[in-house]
Amino acid sequence: MRYLPWDASYLEALCELWNRELGARFPMRPELFRQNSFADENVLDTGSWIACDPETLRPVGFVVAKCWQERLELQLGNGAGWIQVLLVANEYRGRGIGSELLARAEEALRRQGVQSILLGRDPYHYFPGIPEESQEVKAWFAQRGYVELEPLENDLLCHYPDSAKAELPYVSDGCFRQLTVADKEAFLAFLHRCFPGRWEYEAIHYFRRGGEGREFVVLEKRGEIIGFCRMNDSRSPFIAQNVYWAPLFHDELGGIGPLGVDSAHRGQGFGPPMVEAGITILRKRGIKQIVIDWTTLVDFYAKLGYHSWKQYAKFRKDFG
Repeated sequence: MRYLPWDASYLEALCELWNRELGARFPMRPELFRQNSFADENVLDTGSWIACDPETLRPVGFVVAKCWQERLELQLGNGAGWIQVLLVANEYRGRGIGSELLARAEEALRRQGVQSILLGRDPYHYFPGIPEESQEVKAWFAQRGYVELEPLENDLLCHYPDSAKAELPYVSDGCFRQLTVADKEAFLAFLHRCFPGRWEYEAIHYFRRGGEGREFVVLEKRGEIIGFCRMNDSRSPFIAQNVYWAPLFHDELGGIGPLGVDSAHRGQGFGPPMVEAGITILRKRGIKQIVIDWTTLVDFYAKLGYHSWKQYAKFRKDFG
């Protein structure tokens, strides 16, 4: 087997490999693969490899490793590195290819000084863990020192029969409105204060990529932002995580989340209407199916008609 360094010239071939193996459940698009596995500054080139058949030079497997490399005031991972994806063609399994790819990724991450490795959950991730139905993959990683963490993460789905004509929810002493580009600094300051970390990071990237606010609805009280909800669709400035698998659907897919309310204002019943505000805006755009990704709050969202669509098991490996 030949192992080649990570190289964007193989993008189309790697997409084809992905779709042969995973496309029925997680259809990959070249633009999504480029966005998440090549354009992300946190891809660790020395830990990302392509396994090629030595005779045909056709890719038969690959691994993408990441560690924090961006120059921002915030940092994701807290000393962890990530295996974004490790995939080997079915007919080539059992030959040690996956073990070799993993060993190369782990060694490169060790050299970067990471203290632990997470499966998925990386910046510009595909998955928050191993898809729960892939029991053989879970067992394979467990044999190599990865420990499963509770609870399972969920992607939730709701189908709506038609587009809604509902208005934004009413809350006493407050109002919902869509964000504008003029709100950028105030909104980022709100996230930095109330939700530092991944949600702030994703919002920073949203504005860097030309976002102008249509993907966010905020809850204001006395002129101050106290809550937010993000809505994604095909017009968003980049492919967001809750619409990754849109090709599975005949009609357009929308996505809700992340969302949150300032801790100083929780316990006042703002959560459900915050979600409903995002749903209302997407349905007014004619979207009839909506995904809420990466959550454990299955019972909470069930009250709004959502059910678990996909589940993921979290795995972590700590270095001694």
